[in-house]
Amino acid sequence: MIQKRNILFVLFLCGLTIFGASAERHKKIGLVLSGGGALGYAHIGAIQALEEHDIYPEYIAGTSMGAIIGALYADGIKPAEMLKLIQDRKMDKTIGLIDSYKGFADLGLSTHDAVKTLFSELMPHNNFDSLKLHYYTCVTNLDEGIYKIVGHGDNLKEYVAASASIPGVFSVEVIDGVQYVDGGVLNNIPSQAIRNKCDILIGVDVVPYIPKLELKNIRDVLTRTVRAAQHQNSINGRKMCDYLVESDAIRNYNGGQFNKYLEIYQYGYKTMMDYIKAHPEMVATCKRDKK
Repeated sequence: MIQKRNILFVLFLCGLTIFGASAERHKKIGLVLSGGGALGYAHIGAIQALEEHDIYPEYIAGTSMGAIIGALYADGIKPAEMLKLIQDRKMDKTIGLIDSYKGFADLGLSTHDAVKTLFSELMPHNNFDSLKLHYYTCVTNLDEGIYKIVGHGDNLKEYVAASASIPGVFSVEVIDGVQYVDGGVLNNIPSQAIRNKCDILIGVDVVPYIPKLELKNIRDVLTRTVRAAQHQNSINGRKMCDYLVESDAIRNYNGGQFNKYLEIYQYGYKTMMDYIKAHPEMVATCKRDKK
């Protein structure tokens, strides 16, 4: 009897060891995606590269274009499907993202109804908690002058649209009587949304600040000013990332070149592949079998 008990005890300890090793291997991975207009298409390439290395984030956070791509991914839409959506929905043209509007919207040049229509068709539940992955988006609350993180409840499409509502370009999004615009105004890398929910956080910044670029015209001055502000409001979010990947697409393209989505996608893919190659510990730590 004593011998049987000893055997059972040893088996019990082995079971605990195996369970502990399994639990240790399965770390919760988070992915935060910055805003950046058309440069945000690099996120699709980055996600493709992650999946090719068996890295599957469970927690997603995003701002602006990062919010749109992040929500699609959180609902189970794969990178190849996203590229097809861009083609089918003419998202390779600015008009594919903004609603055709006869005249001006009251508080912007266009509404964001095109994005909301797309999400209504793809995600009729319109609910954060019905997504396949944990998803959070960042919006700017103009009534209080603060950013807000949203990750539960209804109004998914409205909050995603609000997160991507560039001030002056898209109309203000009013949700429950509160006025919201692009989350990138105050927080372009909202790591705060998921840092305490995941073990490892991967960040993708498609608008990293490149110092000492030559200014050639007024547009360059305005763009650099916006980028400087975005960089400042992203510092905390960037510091929270265990791995921070900066897309190189910004060196050759800008946030308005939606027609260059394939090239920008390739930049995102190559940048992530190069980063993974330079950081093999990232795969060793994050790799897991897909559920």
